Amino acid sequence: MRRRNRSTDRWRLADDAGSAAIEFIFAGLILLVPVVYLVVALGQIQGQALGVEAGARHIARTVAAASGTADADARADAVLDTVVEEYGLDRSRVELSIACAETAASCPAAGATLTVTVRTAVSLPLVPPVLGLDRLAVVPVEASAVQKVSRFWRDG
Repeated sequence: MRRRNRSTDRWRLADDAGSAAIEFIFAGLILLVPVVYLVVALGQIQGQALGVEAGARHIARTVAAASGTADADARADAVLDTVVEEYGLDRSRVELSIACAETAASCPAAGATLTVTVRTAVSLPLVPPVLGLDRLAVVPVEASAVQKVSRFWRDG
């Protein structure tokens, strides 16, 4: 039977004293900073995606229910302004397109199927404007909505 020497056991344990805290802090920073950045970036992208989706859906509904072209334009602009303000979209990056599925002389037209597409680009957070990185670090976001135009639509 072998006897343990308690004095050498104490020295072996004393060599690692305090290193767990340093390892935890170092590993925590290496792992935590990218995870926090990812959560913030994905949160911004999700917020903008919800904004363009809401914008496309509401614009399609309001244009389809409008009484005419002038009313549709005014409604679309009002809804887009509200969505931009509410969701914090960059107005200079928001693109709106309205198209009809059927080949009509004018779009929208009575009974036509209307497709509204809203596009924007989300800038990633904390990207410096060095060497144009801020222009490259963007995520495009797009949403479309389809709505049948009222058969009571009046052109003009």
